[in-house]
Amino acid sequence: MGCSQENQTEDSNDDDDDDDDDDDDDEEDEDTYTLRFEGDINPLALTEVDTNGVHLYQHLERMEYEALADKKRKAILDYNHQEMPPEKMLRLEDSSRAKFDELLAGMTYGMRRKRKGSKKKINPEVTRKLGNATLFYAHGRYEEAIPLLRDIIFISPNLPDPYHTLGLIYNAMGDKKKALGFYMLAVHMTPKDASLWKLLVTWSLEQGNRGQARYCLDKAIKADPEDMGLRYHRASLFVELGEHKKAAESYDQIWQLRPKNIEALKTAATLYRKCGQHEHSINILEDYLKKNLEDADLNVVLLLASFLMSENAHEKALDHIQYAHQTYSSVKELPVELLIKAGVCHVHLGNLKKAEDFFSVLTQKNVNDCGHLVLEVADSLMSFKNHESALMYYLMLEGSAGGNKGLLNLNIGRCYYFLSARTQAIDYLYKALHELEHDIEVRLELVSFLLEENNQVEAISVLSPPPDSDSRVGQTSDRGKPWWTDGKIKLKLSYIYKSKGLTEAFVETIFPLVRETLFLETIQRKARTKRKLPKSELYRRVQVLDEQPTDNVFQRFRPIASSSELSKAARAKKVLQKREAKREEKRAAALAAGIEWQSDESDDESPAYREPPLPNF
Repeated sequence: MGCSQENQTEDSNDDDDDDDDDDDDDEEDEDTYTLRFEGDINPLALTEVDTNGVHLYQHLERMEYEALADKKRKAILDYNHQEMPPEKMLRLEDSSRAKFDELLAGMTYGMRRKRKGSKKKINPEVTRKLGNATLFYAHGRYEEAIPLLRDIIFISPNLPDPYHTLGLIYNAMGDKKKALGFYMLAVHMTPKDASLWKLLVTWSLEQGNRGQARYCLDKAIKADPEDMGLRYHRASLFVELGEHKKAAESYDQIWQLRPKNIEALKTAATLYRKCGQHEHSINILEDYLKKNLEDADLNVVLLLASFLMSENAHEKALDHIQYAHQTYSSVKELPVELLIKAGVCHVHLGNLKKAEDFFSVLTQKNVNDCGHLVLEVADSLMSFKNHESALMYYLMLEGSAGGNKGLLNLNIGRCYYFLSARTQAIDYLYKALHELEHDIEVRLELVSFLLEENNQVEAISVLSPPPDSDSRVGQTSDRGKPWWTDGKIKLKLSYIYKSKGLTEAFVETIFPLVRETLFLETIQRKARTKRKLPKSELYRRVQVLDEQPTDNVFQRFRPIASSSELSKAARAKKVLQKREAKREEKRAAALAAGIEWQSDESDDESPAYREPPLPNF
């Protein structure tokens, strides 16, 4: 047969002669799954086989799924048995078990054991052997205890004690992987043992098996639903795995169980937003405010206002802030952050006078303590081309510690430029470039300011390679290579040479760009226009063929793959090999032409079009 689900309700028709479940097990919840070995399955085979990369917990998870599904199928069949011919019922039942029986075929004993059919307590032989094995373990005689425990499992496979003791023994022997496996079997037979699930969570994380840790966390939470630490642990694990939706749902559950846990609510809302559920993130915050009209946490109002403002819903954000101000102003002072948010909303709504009334609070505060708020005000004013007011707030930050000095000087320079103060603008652009030396756009912006002042010599100096450029090859710009080798820099420099009549310098500067453009156009013209599968999909298919690590003791079960999947995997492997060969061919051609090679493929798209330095050439 296989493994069946025991719901721990009273069952007087148990067929196992050595069933050693206690009567207390009958009180377990109806939905609790308990691992049961029936028929001719060898439990020890689970710890001795190579699952080809499928961990034991994944196998047990599948067994549980099959057992629960089988139970549901039986319930449906029992409900309809009077209306369905017996021969049809048999066909359905045989079909539903076919896949599961095939999965378990490799774990059976060579011989079948008969079972007597009466429910009994642990027989004397098992009791004696278990006692001896326990004594051997206590005295450190592990080699004598192990065969006794294996015999007990052979006689009484559904008794959790021998699995647990084997876990203790292998842990004492330093074989933690094997110990974890026996503990895994033991805890599936005693699923209410929250402490053992928690231990397996810790061990799984120590071994770097986060998937198994997550599985054990789910089980531990089911065993001990009141342990909020477990729920926090699972939520943080989802964040580490990049599964932000599940992390958000986990924090949401914590908040539902502990409504006063505002941090859990805020974290859930933030994560919902991170996984694209913007509307839901706003809804749960608004629901909280509706339920707490008189004593809502102002940090929730602040977070909600931030979310709404990022969605350009400034009027709605302002409504929430004003309601908070009217409701709580007599009880507690509104945080300066909320006042600034209100001012920014007024800026976006065109109420600059009202905005300045809210911003006036910043003059009473230490700039070092609220620099981020000053910057937010300045950025909002600049975005609406109120450069004079923006400049005032940017200059407040000039002497403050911390922050991005390069970006601050850049914005100050831009404000001066729009206020027609070109000399000051150039001075601050130089300061910005000193901090952002490898930023190509900042360098080009400074050059444009210099050219407007007809200062071509200085512009050439800003665009020319530094004197020690040969020793600075490793320094790269935001585009991944030294700024002076960038196409935009060379093109701008060549235009200046041409305008000054410096023909030789012009040709020397622009010729490498022409050569690279022609080469790239030739390569791109040869490229197929047919859409290609992304690398990520090809690698996923090839994994079916890959050899898996064999350092896990629960291995030898090959992942189930159909013939079509194997065929796709083989084709994907050939495609990857061809792409790699073509990539090497292009790389060699580029090097032969004296051009720096950059791969034109990304992990998620078909070969990307690389724009040449002179796109309209």
